[in-house]
Amino acid sequence: MPNFTENAIKATFLELLEKKPLTDITVKMIVEECGINRNSFYYHYQDIPALIEEIIKDESDKLISENPTIDSVEQAMKAATSFASRNRTAIMHIYNSVNRDIFERYLWNVCGHIVETYGRSIEGWDKVSEFDRGIINRFYKCECFGVVIEWLNDRMTTDVNVYIDRFCELYHGMAEEMVKRCLTVK
Repeated sequence: MPNFTENAIKATFLELLEKKPLTDITVKMIVEECGINRNSFYYHYQDIPALIEEIIKDESDKLISENPTIDSVEQAMKAATSFASRNRTAIMHIYNSVNRDIFERYLWNVCGHIVETYGRSIEGWDKVSEFDRGIINRFYKCECFGVVIEWLNDRMTTDVNVYIDRFCELYHGMAEEMVKRCLTVK
C-alpha cells in the first residue's frame, strides 16, 4: 500500500508531466514541487523510470481489479484506453520518451487480462482447448493493443471510442463464432 510520500511523489510527477515533456523533468523539480528532500524520493524510487513503472503498474493493477468481469469486446477495449484518455498529455510524454517500452509492456499485459476476462464470458469458452483459447486471446489482444498504439501514434487526436464502437459493430459475434468453430471443427 503506497504511503503519503509515495502518493505525493506520483501526483506531483503526473502534474509535471501534464505541463512539460519527460526529458525536462528532474528529481529536483519533483522534490521541490512536492516539498520533500531528495533522500525521500530516492528512499522510494531508484530513479524517474522506476517511478514511471510504479505509476503504470498501479494503474494497470487498478484497471484489472476494477474489471473483474468484462462482457463485451467494446467494454474490454474501452477499459484499455481509459487511463490514457484521462491522462492524455502525461501518457503522450511517456510514450514519446525513451521509457515507451515500460508503457507498452504494461499495456500488453492489460490487453491480455481484459481479453482473457472477456473470453471467459463467452458461452462454451471452458470447452475450448487451451491451444485454441490462446489463438483467440492473442488475436483480440493484438487488436486491442494495436488500437491503442495506433491512437497514440495519431497523438490521440481522434475519438478512440468512435473507432472502438465501429470496430465492435463490425466484429459483433466473431468471438462467439470462433468459439463455436473450435467446438465443431476438429
